[in-house]
Amino acid sequence: MLPLTRNLDVLQLLSSGHEHILPLVDRMPPGLRVSTGRGVHGGATAELAVTLLLALSRGIDGFVRRQPEGVWAPDVRHTLLGKRVLVVGYGAVGRAVADRLRTFGCQLVPVARTARSAAGRQVHSADDLPALLPTADAVVLCTPLTDRTHRMLGPAELALLPDGAILVNVGRGELVDTEALTREVRSGRLRAGLDVTDPEPLPSGHPLWRLPGALITPHVAAFTDAFAPMTEEFLVRQLHRYARGEAVENVVLTVRGQQRGRGAGDGHTTHDKEHEGHDRAA
Repeated sequence: MLPLTRNLDVLQLLSSGHEHILPLVDRMPPGLRVSTGRGVHGGATAELAVTLLLALSRGIDGFVRRQPEGVWAPDVRHTLLGKRVLVVGYGAVGRAVADRLRTFGCQLVPVARTARSAAGRQVHSADDLPALLPTADAVVLCTPLTDRTHRMLGPAELALLPDGAILVNVGRGELVDTEALTREVRSGRLRAGLDVTDPEPLPSGHPLWRLPGALITPHVAAFTDAFAPMTEEFLVRQLHRYARGEAVENVVLTVRGQQRGRGAGDGHTTHDKEHEGHDRAA
């Protein structure tokens, strides 16, 4: 449809990421701005991230596996209280994750693309990860997929995590080396809660489906009963901004060429690297 469009100014995505439409850029009309739904479903995504972390900490995955056997076998599990959690990607989702984890008394360590101070809290640079990973009880990945973040947790980085650490990924599957993570979970050294995987969908025969210590949801973080009303509210807000001639929110890409129509003013003419890191987190 894209080559056939006329007078198209804005292509609005409902997803927080946009890497899936990059192969179509050459078919888009010049001046077209692509906007994402960044931040619209941050609360729902954060809710699932915390659910996965809490479930793995308290061993809910193991209890569920034993439930069909009707075995009553109490044991001691971990709590989130006092645990040190790295939140990697401190944008809309990362901040929502941190807000929720504070309720559980966690020690929050925000990590972003660059170091800064946010609301009086130190945000570490992603370059600090090698020093931070050995100190973490858990890591929650909320960052988008970029050239810099692709497989940011490979075999060497995963090996830095202490025994018993939990990795939760609600960003993109390609942030993690799946083979290396599978080896770590199979050994019992790490546990993993994954809403996103690489490959995705995860093949039915993949060992992660059956490994104790792995908890997998099929990329459903944003899909709740709040999806429709939150999306509608966002779209109405975008349409009003466009109608008033204001810059629309979340523009991450502008196709090369002369910009046309109303609502212009972002000034970008190519893939917007500045916004790239803000799709699911900054």
